[in-house]
Amino acid sequence: MPKATVKVPTPLRPFAGGASEIALEGSTVGGLIRSLAESNPSLQRHLFTPDGRLRNFVTIYLNDQDVRYLERESTPLKDGDVVSIVPAVAGGAPSPLGRTVRESHAGKDEAHPRSSDRFSTEELRRYSRHLLLPEVGVAGQRKLRRAKVLLIGAGGLGAPASLYLAAAGVGELGLVDFDAVDLSNLQRQVLYTTQDVGRPKLVAAKERIEALNPGTRVVTHEQRLSSENALEILKPYDIVVDGTDNFPTRYLVNDAAVLLHKPSVYGSVYRFEGQVSVFDARHGPCYRCLYPEPPPPDLVPSCAEAGVLGVLPGLIGLLQATETVKLILGQGEPLIGRLLLFDALGLTFRELKVRKNPHCVLCSPHATQKGLIDYPAFCGVPAPGAATADDHVPHVEPEALRDELASAEPPFLVDVREPGEWTIAHLPGAHLIPKRELPDRVDELTRASKLVLYCRSGVRSAEAARFLLDLGFANVRSLHGGLNAWSQRVDPSVPQY
Repeated sequence: MPKATVKVPTPLRPFAGGASEIALEGSTVGGLIRSLAESNPSLQRHLFTPDGRLRNFVTIYLNDQDVRYLERESTPLKDGDVVSIVPAVAGGAPSPLGRTVRESHAGKDEAHPRSSDRFSTEELRRYSRHLLLPEVGVAGQRKLRRAKVLLIGAGGLGAPASLYLAAAGVGELGLVDFDAVDLSNLQRQVLYTTQDVGRPKLVAAKERIEALNPGTRVVTHEQRLSSENALEILKPYDIVVDGTDNFPTRYLVNDAAVLLHKPSVYGSVYRFEGQVSVFDARHGPCYRCLYPEPPPPDLVPSCAEAGVLGVLPGLIGLLQATETVKLILGQGEPLIGRLLLFDALGLTFRELKVRKNPHCVLCSPHATQKGLIDYPAFCGVPAPGAATADDHVPHVEPEALRDELASAEPPFLVDVREPGEWTIAHLPGAHLIPKRELPDRVDELTRASKLVLYCRSGVRSAEAARFLLDLGFANVRSLHGGLNAWSQRVDPSVPQY
């Protein structure tokens, strides 16, 4: 029987004994993947639906070919083949913050260098290294100055991309974000400094970009992108750079770009891995061709839960900026129909082909979706401002838990975070059972008369509490606000992260 290698992506490695690749025997791709799941039972629910079908948000490649366009799971194998599992990755978590809508079109009515085809002496010096390139030259620099690029998200990906696009001489940069700078952002979001902590990101970003290149006009959209405003916001721009950090917004950006006939430069990061592509339905596939549906909310942890190597968003963001400049100049081969995978630990790049799905609901000739939809509902997450999992399970406030822990009958305290988070800080007397291990360790909790679960912010513990309640456990609560709320309201010596 042929022997092939299965490449296991970072999000699934905890369920495969930490292995990045596994050698298995199998005659077909489907048989190989099922053998993988049988030898690693925790992978089963991540790869297959309860009725045994391969999940739609998991794409399987044989070498560099999407098996959906070969013989699907029946695709035969030969010795030495490489089978890659490529799940959808959001790259982060939606921010809980919201702000009043504010748009800045500073300089809109003022004379601006973009209005002239001539370059000043200062501009010729600034862009001299571009002008020396035959592929750019004066004509290409004019294209850059006339270009309008919209960056969705001014975080890990948007920060480096915006700096290099401004430095390259892009005439107008639109920024969509509604967050404030947090100290934890500075590990990777190089657009900001320590002095910016607490400030609206777009205020700080506009100052930094304009200081780098006064010739770039920065248009800020300080609001949450939604089905109600996306088409209006995207419409004036030539190219969209997708630096989103959650699946509802990622599908929204893709769909709006397709409906407006605009290219979307895609990037995502997770721990030590990143993905880059260009989706342009006029010339190739869209994001839905690669991932027809999103993963269930609890299957893909966010960067806030799983972490991310600080330099990784910089590298992926710069690749997005590179693709954007190439599209503007009309030079080179854009990543249309190609998915670039980067592994920082192995320092390797791999390229996979992405085909246009002839049955895509959005971009195929037989498309059934003609407009924007309810994306939180599509992705199975609460809409902004709606009730969350934490609102639907019993919870305990930090002060009340402090008193209960000091009582004669304290609750059984369970930390559902990852081992690395446990080493940062944990509550005395807690028992570490990571949320992903909970289904296999339920027996450890059956004798507890009272259970309190906690995590960093209260989201994972609420989901874990709901899981236990559905199994029939009684008297299960989640620590409201998690360990960070405990630090703020009970014990400041416990570090927040």
